[in-house]
Amino acid sequence: MEEKNTDDTDVLDKIRNVSTSALKCMQCGICSSSCPSGRHTSLNIRKLVKIAGKSIDILSNEELWMCTTCYNCQERCPRNIDIVDILLNIRAISVQNGNIHPEHRIVCEMLLEYGHAVPINKQNRNERVNLGLEELPETVHKYEDGLEEVKILLGSCGFGKLIEQTES
Repeated sequence: MEEKNTDDTDVLDKIRNVSTSALKCMQCGICSSSCPSGRHTSLNIRKLVKIAGKSIDILSNEELWMCTTCYNCQERCPRNIDIVDILLNIRAISVQNGNIHPEHRIVCEMLLEYGHAVPINKQNRNERVNLGLEELPETVHKYEDGLEEVKILLGSCGFGKLIEQTES
């Protein structure tokens, strides 16, 4: 039997710790049939629940990043498994270990730069006005001093360093 790297064992222990409620899964498929992302992506939530806590390979599973956290699966689960919470915790472990989906990295970088995941450019401003909305939404785009506060907050918790650490 091959001996596990201590780091791998520690990571697997963390994954198991956040995945314990997945052991209640009876593989009924309600989660997958409730998943709007599963209709448009490779996401098979039932498969992720089945493998949660069993291997560190889940950290490199592309499907882990396809969940949009709508909570449909969790709300419908007959065993009351905290499916989305498990996936979010496993994602956090993945990021702490240097793995983040490229599209999620882009969102994180925009958050660090703009204080918001969606920068408001001239076209977006014009579209908002045409729709009868204020030119700027109630975000740091409208309150510039808020951007500095968001950057301080993100810096204080090490968010930027965490994202830098996961650079490819």
